[in-house]
Amino acid sequence: MRRRRAGHREKCLTRIAVIINGSAGAGHGQDQAASLRLKFAAHALEADVTLAADGEAIIAATRRAVVQRLPVVVAGGGDGTINAVASVLADHPHIAFGVLPLGTLNHFAKDAGIPLDLDEAIATIARGARRRVDLGEVNGRIFLNNSSLGLYPDIVREREKQQHRLGRGKWLAACWATLRALKRYPFLNVSLRLDDGADHVRSTPFVFVGNNEYSMQGFNLGARARLDGGRLSLCMAQRPGRLALLRLGWCALRGRLAQEGDFDMLQARSMEIETRERRVRVATDGEVTVMHSPLRYRIRPGALNVIVPM
Repeated sequence: MRRRRAGHREKCLTRIAVIINGSAGAGHGQDQAASLRLKFAAHALEADVTLAADGEAIIAATRRAVVQRLPVVVAGGGDGTINAVASVLADHPHIAFGVLPLGTLNHFAKDAGIPLDLDEAIATIARGARRRVDLGEVNGRIFLNNSSLGLYPDIVREREKQQHRLGRGKWLAACWATLRALKRYPFLNVSLRLDDGADHVRSTPFVFVGNNEYSMQGFNLGARARLDGGRLSLCMAQRPGRLALLRLGWCALRGRLAQEGDFDMLQARSMEIETRERRVRVATDGEVTVMHSPLRYRIRPGALNVIVPM
């Protein structure tokens, strides 16, 4: 009888996919995967855990989960990992999206109200509510948090060079990257058209596009009060001096932007940004890619079905 009851309990487990970035945070191995399976099993969830080596493996694992028609797909890692899984699930809003915030900054988890503690995040996936949130998109690439061009992508690209080629730590590499990027004194000449037909022409060190509105708190670019407002928020700095640009570069890299009264703050459901250069580096949730101008941004209302606390 005991064996039958145990077998019955196993059949009652709901199978879900859990896709972990093996390099996120302190890294994750088979011991951590086994621990996660036990933690989910305590909530009557059978976790099919995949330790993905890179972004392509993350996307492939998510697609397999979609084909298997699993009701819940969980992403474990930082904002880049969350983005990769969400990019697949954006076309399957009937699938619930769970988040294990295992990265360094975890911007999306914080704004969605998801607990940063691992056990609490797992409990949320097991007992939480489904909530539809918006996604941003630029030239077919989605972002959960924000997209930017200009100073920030240049610094990220240079920082990665410093880390990979010279073996420098993240923050030391960031310092050198900021200085090198600012030495070029980069500015973008952009033509911006909003969905209401308004046109803007600017020379600016950066353009920041948020998925919903970011609050400006003192000298910080704060959190988002909501993720379902159906609007993109745009921030462009007007042309500052070199010293002010240095501060902007460092603040942008840390996710903080100085509020000095020389920003254009706009909102729209869609916008088109054209640059003089035909190819431009664009950051989406911290990942930098090269895109062709013009950049076509749009909001995708309610495109992601996220599990959040009750």
